[in-house]
This record gives sequence, C-alpha cells and structure tokens, in this order.
Amino acid sequence: MRFAFGFIILILLFACENDATNRNPYLQEVGFNFELNLNLPLYNNLNNIGNPVFVGNTGVGTRGAFVMKTSLDSYFAFEASCPNHVPNQCSTMTIDGQNVVCSCDDFTYSLFTGQQLDRPDDGNRYYDLLFYRATQRGNSVIISN
Repeated sequence: MRFAFGFIILILLFACENDATNRNPYLQEVGFNFELNLNLPLYNNLNNIGNPVFVGNTGVGTRGAFVMKTSLDSYFAFEASCPNHVPNQCSTMTIDGQNVVCSCDDFTYSLFTGQQLDRPDDGNRYYDLLFYRATQRGNSVIISN
C-alpha cells in the first residue's frame, strides 16, 4: 500500500508542467482579450481555412497578432513580433501566403504550426511563434493571453 501511495505521489509531481520555462525570453507575457466579429469585412477572410489576418489593434499582444482558421472548427493566433530577438523597428512580421516573415532576419514561420521553417543548424536556440488562445463563439473569434 505504501508503495502504491508513493508511486502515485511521484507521478503527480512529474505530471505537473511548468509552462513558464517554455515561453520566449524575448517577448513579454502581455495579457489581453480581443473579439473578432467574423461578420465584419475586416475579418471576413477568417471564414475560410488558410486565410490569415493581421490584427494590429492597440493592446493586442506586443506587436499585434496573426489569426488564421486552420480547420473547420479551429483557429490559431500568434504574436506578430519576431520571436528570435527583442522587439524593435523591424520586428513586426508580414504575411506571405500562409506563413509570416521577419524582415530583421528573413526567418519564415508557418501559421498552421507556428514553427520556424528555416531554422539554422548553428547550435543556437531559436524560438517558434508565440501562441495565443483563439476560441470561436458563434460568429466571433476571441483571441487572448
């Protein structure tokens, strides 16, 4: 009985996840909550899979967010600031099809996965896009952190 109890405690300790160590050190944890009305022409592209939209409103992330419908019932949202350096004048990325490109270093990232597509093999640590929550509620998508 003691062994089973100890084993359960051990599993619970290792099951706890500390997400803070996985976050990007270059980008701050910015709290926000923003609603995108899918009936508005500005966000109409989000009614179709694979058509990203840049949301540059004040208070949305550090430099805004990219939002894209990735399947029939899911959306992804990512920070618009380049993830591999401190935000600066060139760090707001631009949309290139279903990817985004950082003009500071010409790195490309997928909006379907958030992964860097051209990661150098130089031994340095590179970060993927910073993920934000995106939840559909009726005719709206709420992005938040």
